[in-house]
Amino acid sequence: MPGPEPSAVAAAAAAAALPGLSLPARLEAILYLKGRPLELAELAAIAGIERDEAELALITLMADYAHRDTALEIHQEGQQYALQLRAGLGDLVQNLLPVDLSVAALRTLATIALKKRLLQSDLVELRGSGAYEHIKELLAQNFIERRRQSDGRSYWLSLSEKFHRTFSLKAEDLAALGSRLAAAETTGPPATPDEEPGP
Repeated sequence: MPGPEPSAVAAAAAAAALPGLSLPARLEAILYLKGRPLELAELAAIAGIERDEAELALITLMADYAHRDTALEIHQEGQQYALQLRAGLGDLVQNLLPVDLSVAALRTLATIALKKRLLQSDLVELRGSGAYEHIKELLAQNFIERRRQSDGRSYWLSLSEKFHRTFSLKAEDLAALGSRLAAAETTGPPATPDEEPGP
């Protein structure tokens, strides 16, 4: 079984270097810094503690957040936990966040988000050759990550930690967004400057 990744070891060392911080507060810091949902075992490994300790500290942290008057919450979905904005604040975030992406790039990002992980070649097949430019745009703004396929010529595309921190979307939100974008593609939205029709 492979050992923990180097970043997990570094995070565990950093967490251990904060002796005055309670265990729930350390888990809170890890969830904040990772910026994506984590399974309990992964959270425990990063914190350098046993799974049972992590579970008890996480329950304490969730109870603490439930009684705070704060915009944040510890959200559990399936076996994963994330520090995110409370439900209902999505509209406020969308109005405040400086996400500077073209409509076409947002559609490509929604496709990647729905699939969670897919080959660049499959994405190009789904979105057309313009997806290459969208991928460059998304990589430049750190919304996605790209890793070369170990046994092929394409790349694996997946969501970055910045994406999870920025959007905090649940699975049903992604499905709804994908449906709206697909409908917009079918009906043909007004052309934006980067999507002007050819002659």
